[in-house]
Amino acid sequence: MASRFVGRYEHSLDGKGRVILPARFRSNFETLAFVSKHEEGCLAIWTPEAFDRKMEEMALLLAGTPEERQQARAWSMGSAEVEMDKTGRVAIPSYLRQFARLADGQTVLVHGAITHLELWDPGLWEIQGAPGDARLVGAGVPAAPPTPVTPAGMPPDDPQGE
Repeated sequence: MASRFVGRYEHSLDGKGRVILPARFRSNFETLAFVSKHEEGCLAIWTPEAFDRKMEEMALLLAGTPEERQQARAWSMGSAEVEMDKTGRVAIPSYLRQFARLADGQTVLVHGAITHLELWDPGLWEIQGAPGDARLVGAGVPAAPPTPVTPAGMPPDDPQGE
């Protein structure tokens, strides 16, 4: 059965440009993963099998229009093979971190995206993820109620911000 990835996690990018993968997903990768530029400015992390399927999809574009060929080239050039260490960390190449606006020490959102994982800058996710959330709310999925805050910006039962 193909790997399935769901859920949302937050991890920090360390000083060496590494991010830890959630423990529940590590067995899908063993020690090898692929990272690529992805839609809306995030990065995708693929298992070797899923990456092979994506490569086949991109290879079909090479026989298409000039725009499709350029898309396939951009995806291929924006992909890298990475190893996962014993603690579940993968090193993200600097050109990919720059593409996704990820900085050392920053919180990175690690999202399950069904067939792969996605790495997001939290600020960019707020912009890019909002339309999907709105569509779910419109489809009858209730939105989480907003957290009430005092004029000072703190929750009402936390008067000292603790």
